[in-house]
Amino acid sequence: MLPFISIGPFQFASYGILLVTGLFVGYYLLRADLARRQLNINPLVVVLAIGLSGLLGSKLYLAIENPAQLLADPGFLLNRSGYTFYGAVISGVLVVLVLARIYRVRSLSIFDAVSAEAAIGYGIGRLGCLLAGDGDYGTATSLPWGMSFPNGLVPTLERVHPTPLYEFFAAAIIALYLWRLGARRLSAPDFAGEVFARYLLLTGVARFLVEFIRLNPPGLWGLSNAQQVALMSISAGVILQTVVWLRHRTPAVHSIAETGTTGNIQ
Repeated sequence: MLPFISIGPFQFASYGILLVTGLFVGYYLLRADLARRQLNINPLVVVLAIGLSGLLGSKLYLAIENPAQLLADPGFLLNRSGYTFYGAVISGVLVVLVLARIYRVRSLSIFDAVSAEAAIGYGIGRLGCLLAGDGDYGTATSLPWGMSFPNGLVPTLERVHPTPLYEFFAAAIIALYLWRLGARRLSAPDFAGEVFARYLLLTGVARFLVEFIRLNPPGLWGLSNAQQVALMSISAGVILQTVVWLRHRTPAVHSIAETGTTGNIQ
């Protein structure tokens, strides 16, 4: 693998390069999404705010998740690796809530707009994990696409599951699905929040499943910390989706009650 790329006297972390690439891709997709939704919001402000808060949030989540390591070596928070997905998601949610108040826009509308972009940005970032060989790979495998990482930041000569690739493909499929769902819901404002609900649900399922072949230690109920948070994401997605469906059905119920229509065939 290629943890660092040297250009003249300068050395750049491949993970950082892919992370910035993900932000660029997310920016152009978000700009198009905000335009089709006719939301007067600066996409650059949104991407920078979510990106910077995501880096901070992912490190804070890592500190909370590993308090013993933080006490033993506080400097590990400054490492180039060790970013956590759900820490970035939590901080991103808080930032979107703040941006919704600043721009005076429904928060669910912004959540829907950033969902596909967050999915593909995460997938591109996982390619950076693959290049860096930072230990995000999976358990040993004899499958033909198994990979070793002899020069990675966390090296291994054993052929293992390239889980960052699995997550990239899953993220790309989810992003495409969310983008198309968003296009179908443009003329249905009572479905606001559905794209975000599906994002929470699908990304939670993808992360929950891939954790079975990753190296993270088991915790409560034999599940890794990431799987436990993934279950929370799935639950939040199901709850939000249910709320959206109920809200969509409510006008029809009110209409029947007001007109006295029973729906019988004449």
